[in-house]
Amino acid sequence: MPHRWRTLSLLVAAALVGGLLVGRATAQSAEPGTGGDPLVSKSYVDLLALYRVEEVPAGSRVLGEAGTELVLRGGRATAITSELGGLLDVTAGADIREGARISPNHLIVVPRDDGRGFYAETDLILMVKGRITIVEP
Repeated sequence: MPHRWRTLSLLVAAALVGGLLVGRATAQSAEPGTGGDPLVSKSYVDLLALYRVEEVPAGSRVLGEAGTELVLRGGRATAITSELGGLLDVTAGADIREGARISPNHLIVVPRDDGRGFYAETDLILMVKGRITIVEP
């Protein structure tokens, strides 16, 4: 019986060491600039990590990519949604449907990259984190 336990212990230890070595070799072989070792510029990190102020003229559409965060600081805007759903109002914990008024100073998140965003009824001042496209009339 003790011989079986020692053999089983050795097999488990060998499997653990082998797994660690394979994982280390995989991590070291990642090519720079690939998914395993991505390179990004400071401007890209700033774009996604910091809020910036955007001024949007009346009649424009502001379309966000998936994960874009928007805060309406000035003006009046309504929601642009898609067949797959609305905008996420994180502040209210609610889903905003097509044409609904965007509440000022609420954190709004675009859940998918499918044309969702804001319609500017008046000139807007937005705080934005992420990528947007402004389509002027």
